[in-house]
Amino acid sequence: MTLLLTVFAAIIATIVWYKNAPKDDFKVGTLALIYWGASLMWTCDAIFEYAELKDEFFQPATADMINDAFLGLTVIALGLIIWLVVLLAKDPKGVIKAKLLSKKN
Repeated sequence: MTLLLTVFAAIIATIVWYKNAPKDDFKVGTLALIYWGASLMWTCDAIFEYAELKDEFFQPATADMINDAFLGLTVIALGLIIWLVVLLAKDPKGVIKAKLLSKKN
């Protein structure tokens, strides 16, 4: 479930990035890379878990699926927080800089 959620987030972020590809004012490419990195990590985790569990891998308990879904949503939220910090630090439209300069004057 974690892998599935992060892959969907990566695909959506990539589509949004591609639609606005020449500009990328909001650094959506960074968000897409965060989610693709998380997807790659969960893919490796799934491979090793399958190697350990074999057929049981495809029959998870309901509680395990709920925990995985919660973890996936947490990873997506953390990715958004990191992206927001990067966006605010880069300040591509100069909004924060303008607000800081207007308060000083």
